[in-house]
Amino acid sequence: MASNWKEYQEEAAAFFRSIGMSAETDVTIQGVRTSHDIDVLVKSQHVGFEAVWIVECKHWTKPVNKLHVLGLREIVHDVGADKGIMLAEGGFQEGSHQAANMTNVQLTSLAELEAQCKDEVYGMRLRDLLERVSRCEFRYWKFPKQFRKEVGLRPDFAEPGYSSITVMQIVNEIVGEAIQGAYPIELGGYAETLGFAGATLGNHEDVYNAVDQALADLEGRLSVAEAEWQARTV
Repeated sequence: MASNWKEYQEEAAAFFRSIGMSAETDVTIQGVRTSHDIDVLVKSQHVGFEAVWIVECKHWTKPVNKLHVLGLREIVHDVGADKGIMLAEGGFQEGSHQAANMTNVQLTSLAELEAQCKDEVYGMRLRDLLERVSRCEFRYWKFPKQFRKEVGLRPDFAEPGYSSITVMQIVNEIVGEAIQGAYPIELGGYAETLGFAGATLGNHEDVYNAVDQALADLEGRLSVAEAEWQARTV
């Protein structure tokens, strides 16, 4: 646990980085009306769109009052951020919660955020995986059938070997189950196809790690194939 405000701020930034988001501390950004000093500026890419969160850190022993929440609401509005998060280990006064209700400002502690936000972010990242599959499909079908065989993107009919189509179908199925919350997901024979060591996926993070690994391999194979195709057709 942080011993001072600066350490608390850095711990918050480190948490967001650990779940795949970018996070900068002590940032000054320009709003519509004025500039603002931001404790932690968090950004995340989601299906081609950038989400921006403003995080304010209160390393206090006393509860945060309503005025500070209203101040964060104003900053979020002025800079056009998607969300504001106020972190406070000392809790919040009742009026603070009232000021945050029905707004895009969240009041929490770092420990609570780690439990709540991680699943939310991984849910967003699961949908990104579906977009990656779609791009892989587009790249795959650009090649003639015989070329796909030659470069190892698919085996001959009824022959063993790597199959891009099978990988993409499995990924779509697993991510679809995850989005519906159908846990645990038993991989069975899918584990070997995906090149994943585990047999059971228990949450969004497990699914992301398994599928991201398989898609990264497929994307690498497609890049090699594209380079070969370009060399042959120049």
